Amino acid sequence: MQELQFPTYSFRFKNSENKVSIFDSIRKKFVVLQPEEWVRQHCVQFLIKEKKYPASLINVEKELQINDLKKRYDIVVYNTDGSIHLIVECKAPKTSIDQDTFDQIARYNLSLNASYLMVTNGLNHYYCQMDLEKECYLFLKDIPSYQR
Repeated sequence: MQELQFPTYSFRFKNSENKVSIFDSIRKKFVVLQPEEWVRQHCVQFLIKEKKYPASLINVEKELQINDLKKRYDIVVYNTDGSIHLIVECKAPKTSIDQDTFDQIARYNLSLNASYLMVTNGLNHYYCQMDLEKECYLFLKDIPSYQR
């Protein structure tokens, strides 16, 4: 897999039926290693190891309902009160991040109401803080580390 713009992490892999899988420490299972999954697993480790978010507050690949459509978010980090602190949208490294990507995560946030958004393809990372009153996002250099 391609080297990403994250620190180096160690992962568990397994090979079965000519498919490589990577262990997802949040879902506690092996998942097929696709380019987007490679980015997602790096991002989860980044949130845990660099930003110090407890793994117990992180959720991966869950369904949400937006209007009448069923969608799946990549990563959500909760606050201890159950509200959502951060939504992360992961794309494969070859996928460029454009306005459509931001529109997608903004749509997700209409129902999730996260304070922060992160969009990454593993090579480029974008961080935003939501201004819910003005219904806009402000770009940041980084997302805040976990605050107890």
